[in-house]
Amino acid sequence: MKKITFGFALLLIFSCNEKQDLKFSLSGITNGLENGTILYLDYNNKPIDSSIVNDNTFKFKTKLVHTPIKLWLHNKNFSNYRAFWVENKPMLFDATKTDFRNAKITGSESENLSFNFYQEIDTLPENEIKEKEIEFVKNNPNSIVSASMLSLYSTTWGKEKTKELYEKFSKENKNSKFGKEIVRYIELNKSPKFGDQFIDFESENQNGELSKLSKFNGKIVLLEFWASWCGPCRQENPNQVNTYKKFNSKGFEIFAVSLDIDKESWLKAIKKDNLNWEQVSDLKGEKNEVSLIYGVNEIPDNFLIDKNGYIIERNLRGQELNSKLEEILNK
Repeated sequence: MKKITFGFALLLIFSCNEKQDLKFSLSGITNGLENGTILYLDYNNKPIDSSIVNDNTFKFKTKLVHTPIKLWLHNKNFSNYRAFWVENKPMLFDATKTDFRNAKITGSESENLSFNFYQEIDTLPENEIKEKEIEFVKNNPNSIVSASMLSLYSTTWGKEKTKELYEKFSKENKNSKFGKEIVRYIELNKSPKFGDQFIDFESENQNGELSKLSKFNGKIVLLEFWASWCGPCRQENPNQVNTYKKFNSKGFEIFAVSLDIDKESWLKAIKKDNLNWEQVSDLKGEKNEVSLIYGVNEIPDNFLIDKNGYIIERNLRGQELNSKLEEILNK
């Protein structure tokens, strides 16, 4: 084993009322990085610190609001990156015998648990991965990794399984950011099926005005879920433009819900793709309230609603959608 010749220090301060001034340190060894390379630490897609590589080493000593949390370590263009779980302990990043993404990170039980699990399932076929992930969450109810995983996959695994797994969580996990997101999903989710009445909602449109799905009562409505960052959504938009032009005068409307976070990107995509129909978004990304209500776990997705407000089809695109509209409107 290669001997590490540099050290690190970590200061922990605890007050008698249990408030903590949390800090962590990360000392790193890399290979093949030029002197002067800047590495960044991101949390929630925002940079919180940076460090300069010198002789293939770097060091972070960053104040964090709480731990454990998941951070991203990367260079400017993300040609080198690694996501990992941070705890309030001295940590070491070692990429001397591997690439940056597979570096060995020590000092965090959460990271060790997560890394070993994903190494285990890395070569499994896709149909087996879901079972392993559910098993992991079930067997590790006290780990923040499980809370994060269940929050991510709740819409995919469904309300019943999500609730079952959540109920076994520790108090800490239930009170975590991820636990609160899971509860929000459980409380909101309705997952309407074919033959069900549409579920009404209100959200801000592209002009900053509140708009309801029910404003189109009596018309055939395509409730569309998309986002400016979604490649397949953007590829489908020209087809929807043509469909809208063809059938709008006959009583067809599109009510689009965006899973964007950045408003500017959303508005630019609307303009560039010529989406001349009602657009709404709460700008909460994949935690969009309407998508949680309808049980949307991937985009593009849509629900076709008839004149009486009943859901009659889901995820129709291109010629399939046109054919269905011709069938309905010619009755």
